[in-house]
Amino acid sequence: MKKKKAVVLMGGVLLLSSCFKEEPLNSECDILEASVSVAYPQEVFFHESDSLVHVNSEDNTVVFTVRRSAELSHLSPHFKTTDGATISPSSGSTHDFSQGPVAYTVTSEDQQWSRLYQVSFQPVSVTTTDTVKYDFEHYQLDDNYQKFYVWYEEGSEGQEHIWATGNGGFFIANQSKQAEEYPTIPDENGLDGYCIKLMTLDTGPLGRSTGRPIAAGNLFLGSFNTAIALRDALHATEMGVPFTQEPQKLTGYYRYQPGPEFKNKQQQIVENRTDSADIYAVLYRNHDAENQPVVLYGDNVLTSELIVRKAQIDGVKTTDEWTYFEIPFESLGEIDEALLRERGYNLALVFAASRHGDTFEGAIGSTLYIDKVRIICTREE
Repeated sequence: MKKKKAVVLMGGVLLLSSCFKEEPLNSECDILEASVSVAYPQEVFFHESDSLVHVNSEDNTVVFTVRRSAELSHLSPHFKTTDGATISPSSGSTHDFSQGPVAYTVTSEDQQWSRLYQVSFQPVSVTTTDTVKYDFEHYQLDDNYQKFYVWYEEGSEGQEHIWATGNGGFFIANQSKQAEEYPTIPDENGLDGYCIKLMTLDTGPLGRSTGRPIAAGNLFLGSFNTAIALRDALHATEMGVPFTQEPQKLTGYYRYQPGPEFKNKQQQIVENRTDSADIYAVLYRNHDAENQPVVLYGDNVLTSELIVRKAQIDGVKTTDEWTYFEIPFESLGEIDEALLRERGYNLALVFAASRHGDTFEGAIGSTLYIDKVRIICTREE
């Protein structure tokens, strides 16, 4: 009876020992996942999820999609491999990927198999659509004289004084006028809220004596140099502010009534000629071939060779109703995307009650209302 128990016990020991028999080493040598951790992921990747790549078993390449502007010279990818496999260069080691792929070799746990992977970071560009909105709700009296209105935009850092008018020039000849009597003023009858009201006005005795008999109400992105307004009116209008997107369309709403009598610079009535307003925008390179800063003025804002995009309304109709306009930007040259991102281009956006007001021709009483202006853009990321 005791002998029988011993046999049974011996059999149990043999059975138990077989359970501890070593498993064969893994012969797989695959990269399953690759990831990269960087300090500022938004500067490298379009989306945070782009920093992790799941690798298909049949692929021998690992490709991260990154922004064109991404710095690729010091990146340290990490890898998840099949159990027991080793990778060379080691996971987490730093390499320069700016010159192309880096080769990694994965060796199986049993050292019998290996697999070569090419790991790369592929810069691509993505074009997104953006709309820049101008609603003209923000205005105040000028800081110096408190006599005429100026407009600004609310930005992330407070007020952005990117708008200019010729009101400062009108002030020189008409210092007794009230703010509401200037060529460019706010009007509460916009589509909703306020709009801009532009009027062509008589400049009075001083204006007429200096050969500047009218002032066409205007509003433009840029600045107005009051100091030279009487001496050189066209160069007093410094057109444009830095812009980092490619404009596609200019849209908005207007109402317009021309004045009754169109006059030339000599104040002679021109028969059978009706005044017309002007609405246009140009994107231009703000440095010349010698890399010197450039600003366009009233005399070359539509003709400069530095202009790469231009949109100008074909004709402003006479209407008392709010009328929608949509003007595509015409391509006049190539845009350097890197330069665009670095504020190497200016956008000039101009509204005027009299199209030829810059040469002091037009009809006193011409009135243009502007509201809800949009610049529809594309941006490469």
